[in-house]
Amino acid sequence: MKQGKAVVVFSGGQDSTTCLFWSLERFEKVYAVTFTYGQRHDEEVEVAKEIAADVGVEHDVLDMSLLNQLAPNALTRSDIKVSDGEDGELPSTFVPGRNLLFLSFAAIFGQQRDAYHVVTGVCETDYSGYPDCRDSFVKSLNVTLDLAIDETFVLHTPLMWLDKAETWELADELGKLDYVQNYTLTCYHGVRGEGCGECPACQLRGQGLDKYLNSKDRDA
Repeated sequence: MKQGKAVVVFSGGQDSTTCLFWSLERFEKVYAVTFTYGQRHDEEVEVAKEIAADVGVEHDVLDMSLLNQLAPNALTRSDIKVSDGEDGELPSTFVPGRNLLFLSFAAIFGQQRDAYHVVTGVCETDYSGYPDCRDSFVKSLNVTLDLAIDETFVLHTPLMWLDKAETWELADELGKLDYVQNYTLTCYHGVRGEGCGECPACQLRGQGLDKYLNSKDRDA
């Protein structure tokens, strides 16, 4: 039995697309919500639109451009270099408050549609040190949203304890490995599919795929 309605926080990347297919297996009605916040490239939004249309999911794009003004970072400013964090610092791609705002607005969006399941692709296993990808943050926000909106929400994080290889495995179990591999956009430089191969996001994605495919070959 499928559950009720769900809202997927959707960027068109590997993780959120896998979550979209995961949600379609579990919920009677699925909405996809994409946020614009002055991303370095518009391609991300276009990919999200195309995938949502391809799978027949109702899709909305919401303006969060104020986030760019408040929190300059490598994802929103071309003059800031994409880099991993060093000496305990967060990566330059960290956008303070992004998941806090995205999940909050997704819940408000869902409440207007009687959709009380909110699905996000955050992950504590391969989370690059982002504090708003931690399980403790999501659980805390779930309580806060229930109190703030006076409804009972469920924030779903199907990738929370999966590494990238296991996320590829989940896509394969859903019958969508090739789709996620070829049509999603994870690259910080806006290159679809395999991406540029050089940025941290592409390296993490590529290493995870290689690890999964190698383990699959060994098990064959």
